[in-house]
Amino acid sequence: MSKKKTEQARNSETRDEDLPESEPEPEAETGEAQEAPTEVDQLKKEVAEARAEAAETYDRLLRLSAEFENYKKRMQRQAEDHRKYANESIIKDLLSVVDNLERAVNASQQSGSGADACMLEGLEMTLNEIRKVLKKYHVEPVEAVGEPFDPTYHEAVMQQPSEDHPDNTVIQEMQKGYMLHDRLIRPAMVVVAKAPA
Repeated sequence: MSKKKTEQARNSETRDEDLPESEPEPEAETGEAQEAPTEVDQLKKEVAEARAEAAETYDRLLRLSAEFENYKKRMQRQAEDHRKYANESIIKDLLSVVDNLERAVNASQQSGSGADACMLEGLEMTLNEIRKVLKKYHVEPVEAVGEPFDPTYHEAVMQQPSEDHPDNTVIQEMQKGYMLHDRLIRPAMVVVAKAPA
């Protein structure tokens, strides 16, 4: 009988070994399942934050890029303006020389003496050369006589009653006005017609 007991004991041991290992308890499974969603939620939150930060950075980059383009255009415009109007101060100073030469030519023409013919010719040549230089640098006289008075280009020195000219028309030019490119550098000093009382 002791043999039988020994065999039964061996059989029970083999049966225990053949049994699969015990599966984890359901409580442990539930705990891991609860941890996984919170980790996923946290990752989703981090991804959303990263996307928002990337969008903000991209927007800032676009703004900076646009500002830089505007800055480049502004600097280019300023450089062009500087090139166009760099000679303005010297041209303004030369205009008084032109005025004096024109007065000298007019006075010589009105005197009409033959002795001044050579001097008159020299003055006219000098005046023409200066006008060519001014034209080369895009300096043009402002049209005044016969034009309607325009305070943008004309400076009224006085008004004169006139029946021959329409009201508010320039009838005489006291001093020429000049434009440099599209900028007025000196207004024309003019006499303006007004209707007689």
